[in-house]
Amino acid sequence: MKEDFVLQVKGVNKSFGGVKAVDNVSFNVFKGDILGIIGPNGSGKTTLVNLITGFVKADSGTVFAGEKKLTGLAPDKIAGLGIVRTFQIPRPYHSLSAIKNLVVPLYSSRIMRTIGGKLGDRDTVALDILEEIGFERDAHVPYKLASAFSEGYLKRLELARCLALKPHVIIMDELFSGLSVSEIAAMIPMVERLQMNGITIMMVEHRVRELFQLANRVMVMNFGEKIAEDVPDNIMKSDIVKQAYLGVT
Repeated sequence: MKEDFVLQVKGVNKSFGGVKAVDNVSFNVFKGDILGIIGPNGSGKTTLVNLITGFVKADSGTVFAGEKKLTGLAPDKIAGLGIVRTFQIPRPYHSLSAIKNLVVPLYSSRIMRTIGGKLGDRDTVALDILEEIGFERDAHVPYKLASAFSEGYLKRLELARCLALKPHVIIMDELFSGLSVSEIAAMIPMVERLQMNGITIMMVEHRVRELFQLANRVMVMNFGEKIAEDVPDNIMKSDIVKQAYLGVT
């Protein structure tokens, strides 16, 4: 078993109004892996992402990035450590163009700190990132307002904004939701390239078939608990997963 983990989640708990949204969940995310997280609606997947990235405060438990404790840090501080996330519902600056949506994070303290501010022309850098995730560089699309984009382009823009922060971990919260089969097929090799470029990925996803093409390991949640964690082939064969997630016995 590899020991070079980039995230450690240890016994995290979160309740809302007496309902356990996340119940004593522990797991590691290993460097260079794609960890998939699946489970029925309401199983606590997004709450878990919010706990890791600082958008929700845990009732108990801890999250570490290497030796650095993330628990209690604000989302911008966690992003500044290179641990970034996408959202189920994209959150662009709707009144800005795609390229200007990327220029904003390119002025972040993380970029200024990691490269000393010597980035060159930020519009050009933004165009390079947008091209990497499927925007047509020589077309007008990068200059359109985000409010005019289809769901497919919004999901790509969401991912591009993560890449602008030069992350080493990206947590993707239902990146494939709302996309057509062809859009997902185009997105899969992009995710594979990110992994090949050394970025560790954690994917919360309902599109199980597509996720299993990408994930090295899969963790299954149900009613806030982790009920299984294994390689995709074993998860598909697991009786407890079939009963809890697929609704069969």
